[in-house]
Amino acid sequence: MESKKIKIGLIGLGTVGSGVYKTLEAFENIEVVKIAVKNKNKKRNIPNLDETIITDDAYEVVSNPEIDIVCELIGGVDPAFDLIKTAIENGKHIVTANKELLAKRGEEIFNIAEKHNKVILYEAAIAGGIPIIMPIKTILAGNNITRVEAILNGTTNYILTKMDVQGASYEDVLKEAQELGYAETDPTGDVEGFDAAYKITTLATLAFKKKIRFENVYREGITKVRAEDMKAANDLGYKIKLIASAKMDEKGYADVRVHPMLIPQDSTLAHIDYVTNAVSLTGHPIGHITLSGPGAGEFPTASSVVGDILAIAAELDTTDYLLPMMRCRHEELAKCIDISDTQNKYYLSLNAKNNKGVIGNIGNICAECNISLESIVQKNVSENNTADITVITELCKECNMQSAVKAFEDSEFINSVNSLIRVQI
Repeated sequence: MESKKIKIGLIGLGTVGSGVYKTLEAFENIEVVKIAVKNKNKKRNIPNLDETIITDDAYEVVSNPEIDIVCELIGGVDPAFDLIKTAIENGKHIVTANKELLAKRGEEIFNIAEKHNKVILYEAAIAGGIPIIMPIKTILAGNNITRVEAILNGTTNYILTKMDVQGASYEDVLKEAQELGYAETDPTGDVEGFDAAYKITTLATLAFKKKIRFENVYREGITKVRAEDMKAANDLGYKIKLIASAKMDEKGYADVRVHPMLIPQDSTLAHIDYVTNAVSLTGHPIGHITLSGPGAGEFPTASSVVGDILAIAAELDTTDYLLPMMRCRHEELAKCIDISDTQNKYYLSLNAKNNKGVIGNIGNICAECNISLESIVQKNVSENNTADITVITELCKECNMQSAVKAFEDSEFINSVNSLIRVQI
């Protein structure tokens, strides 16, 4: 007796959608019966694509009675939220790669799914082809995870790696990345840290088993990182990466953020280069574990999407309550620490007058702001008698560091504050 085919509806046939369609062709028990696209007339690099199943009305997908699973691959909040909501209300299970939707309205969409006894899987929304969500939900479920540090955006990691290797400026490398297709024409979502912030919001929620609100995630991009900072970091034994991090302290407060960071050259994340992504988890009893691999692209992301489809497909018609371990049940809202109250080490680059007393002035300002210095280096005295000074602080409060920066900007000895980057601790 021939087994029933699982019917799939795709919303989106871009890079990821095309990879999903091509990958699913290998599975005889899976059939894509409807695909919604923005432009029906666009030429697509998909051999043997059945044009009759393509529509430019996504509601034809979410309302189609024969579809079992809807894959939403268009991104953004609107119209994705309403499409997924409608699909759930029409009895469909959901697979999505939509990190922004999950970060901003995930709580609502999961509540709707639970109300209708449907499953939402989203492995592709965090780290592309790297399996991280299902491992946290299943094999790592017995762990108390207290720290996550990750490189979650391939575009920014590519740019920072090229700046490091070539000694080139951010502007020059960004232009090159855009020409190669690694960066969008409007790269804001990547280079200002939004993409990584969406991802760490959901990842921290999973890791800590408490809801993290996106508005409580601190975000800072890479646009102010200079070639000079990359060289100084190397000289000091560090690499600069855009790190998405989340920590839970002993009092139960979460510190969730995205920003550039100096990380030691001997650490695992320091060697994650170009478009590769990685996620490091720390907890008990596992200790420390890092997963790395392709964080984006047609087939790496399709791998995660198809894995989610097959997980749902394997349980259809076998139980009244699919995949209980994969469902979202985080009732408690995490208490989050404001960035101004956090403790950090800092790398500070100053341009100062090459006068007597400058180093002492820097030390005095830091002392007045309750900041101790680990190291201070002066070099590159220029023809106009100015010098570049690099400072690494000891652990201190963010609010104190910001007060020191303001004092430096007002100091007669300091020409400019060039960079302020936090250092991994």
